[in-house]
Amino acid sequence: MTETTTYTLIDGKKVASDIKEEIAQKVAERKQAGKKIPHLAIILVGDDGASQTYVDNKVKACKSVGFHYTMMRFADTISEEKLLKHIDHVNNDDDVDGFIVQLPLPPHISVERVTEKIRSDKDVDGFTNHNFGSIISKKPLLMPATPFGVMELLRRYNIETEGKHAVVVGASRITGAPLSMMLTELGHATVTICHKYTKDLATFTRAADILLVAVGKPGLITAEMVKEGAVVVDIGTTRVEGPQYPKGWAIKGDVDFKAVAPKTSYITPVPGGVGPMTIASLLFNTLRATELQNP
Repeated sequence: MTETTTYTLIDGKKVASDIKEEIAQKVAERKQAGKKIPHLAIILVGDDGASQTYVDNKVKACKSVGFHYTMMRFADTISEEKLLKHIDHVNNDDDVDGFIVQLPLPPHISVERVTEKIRSDKDVDGFTNHNFGSIISKKPLLMPATPFGVMELLRRYNIETEGKHAVVVGASRITGAPLSMMLTELGHATVTICHKYTKDLATFTRAADILLVAVGKPGLITAEMVKEGAVVVDIGTTRVEGPQYPKGWAIKGDVDFKAVAPKTSYITPVPGGVGPMTIASLLFNTLRATELQNP
């Protein structure tokens, strides 16, 4: 066995579990002190299977840490105006500390209009312009959940980012863009962002000390695209169907794990890497929103 086959698996399930325990402890302390218990509201539009699974996991997580929660389900035929009225109602409900609108939304509803309707101090997904922009301020507010989860994984595994070259593949407003900002502002890394218009992607990925991939294209990153000893964080999750899988489908990441892992120093698996951290970050943001509104 060569030295390069020794890598550390970044266990997102374990770190997320640790964070949930820490949050549960803080909730118990708030309860004992007679303070407000965090309350998360979740709006689900339509009956998309994947969205339903995500929401079920969020409800389960709320229960596990002692949060109050409210589930609001609407048919995918709901008008944008009616949905915005429901959001207004939650904005004005003092008992709700944080809330999310599960994406994707039906085509006739504007994600931008819905996102910007959410009160920024209750925006526990960290999607509003106010929270997004605060990443580059000296006082970050509620951080976008998935990128914040990635930063927390790096921090808890003592992975040095300062002065390192981080390459982010994927520039979405939900993940790639805010992650690149966090790596610059909080991690003090030198950051390169790649996207669908980038020519000769491998030139950039091979230069990365830390390679972070959030595209949703299974197997995009191959072994020859990764530098020896790099840290690789795979944020992509795509449901791939096929008769070779026991369930008829499997969740695949953007990185060819089997081929890439032996070249790395640290790598996240899919599933079980970044995924669990998104929900842990959502809980963290909900607790923080509660503490800010009800110290």
